[in-house]
Amino acid sequence: MVGKKVAAGRTTASAEKDVVVLLIGMRINHFWAVHHWVPVFLAMPRMLRELQKAPERGLLSHVLLTASPRTYYVVQYWESKEKLYAYAHSPEMFHHRAWAIVNRKEKAGRTRQHVGLWHEAYVVPEGSYESIYADMPAFGLAAAHGQVPVAARGRYAKERFAHRSGESADA
Repeated sequence: MVGKKVAAGRTTASAEKDVVVLLIGMRINHFWAVHHWVPVFLAMPRMLRELQKAPERGLLSHVLLTASPRTYYVVQYWESKEKLYAYAHSPEMFHHRAWAIVNRKEKAGRTRQHVGLWHEAYVVPEGSYESIYADMPAFGLAAAHGQVPVAARGRYAKERFAHRSGESADA
């Protein structure tokens, strides 16, 4: 986050309506099987670059994370589940080709459990999420949807959960 402007004080994400979150990652099961896991490791940055060049595809923001020396993942925020699905199934996008390779290897019996793949997708209904950031640049949900002073959504988590599109904090 070097170079990102810090928002002083407490802020919250200015997300409206439902929020679409995709967690996607890999686990290196055998470090010595470099030729199996390096292509997987390099595929995600390629997909993210592809999506950054085509904002109409619907990726709003992402955060690259590591859970351990073996496990790497990305938290992605999408405009809609329809756009996420459309990207995943679009023959001209890299994800489609990468997944076809995985499927071919699996069908041919060439997967040897050297690298694990996973994803979880969530559509979080409005009223089922809240956030708070203290002296932070826009991050996570706020990077995807913008950030506002916490008072705009409520001082307490309970109030932020209760926020609905088009309602002011005074309502």
